[in-house]
Amino acid sequence: MTVPPSTLAAPAQLAQDIRKSRFLANAAHAATPDAATAFLAAVAHVDATHNCWAYRIGQQYRFNDDGEPAGTAGKPILQAIDGQGLDKVVVVVTRWFGGIKLGAGGLMRAYGGCAAECLRGAVKRELIQTSEVEFGLAFSALPLLHARLVEFDAQKLSESFVSDGAVLRVRVPTARIDALRSLLADVSRGQCSVRVLD
Repeated sequence: MTVPPSTLAAPAQLAQDIRKSRFLANAAHAATPDAATAFLAAVAHVDATHNCWAYRIGQQYRFNDDGEPAGTAGKPILQAIDGQGLDKVVVVVTRWFGGIKLGAGGLMRAYGGCAAECLRGAVKRELIQTSEVEFGLAFSALPLLHARLVEFDAQKLSESFVSDGAVLRVRVPTARIDALRSLLADVSRGQCSVRVLD
């Protein structure tokens, strides 16, 4: 059985001093690349020597060495994210140079280690895959459906009324779609069909 991915439940921060350089890791949940970029802009320090970062959002990922030698900062940060099975996460590691060069291996250990330690201490939550579904229901069945939607951790996105009832669009955990179908079949006496939109 595969372990579902997790994300961060709250932003996390960790500071470390490594051979006179100061490193500060900031990590947060990021649902979109734009959210990751906004977090970077919010936590980057203009007085720092480097603000290196990485994010993983599903199949999308990016990393940046911000002036450090290629592959010594952003990529180890991304590897720290992936190594802990995290998704929808951005990490920014800021460095204030302390006068001692760390070398390529030392930089990779410093950036990757600082990011990994920050993520290890962060509060996490499981990422639940959801789907958008649409279905029509007679007026008589609507009160029961509305009362029971909470059981499915469902979020009503829209409801439009037609001559004989309503068309609803709902976001529901993908694993609960079959149970929702079963409920809708019961309350509609088999007349309701569910269309999965994504």
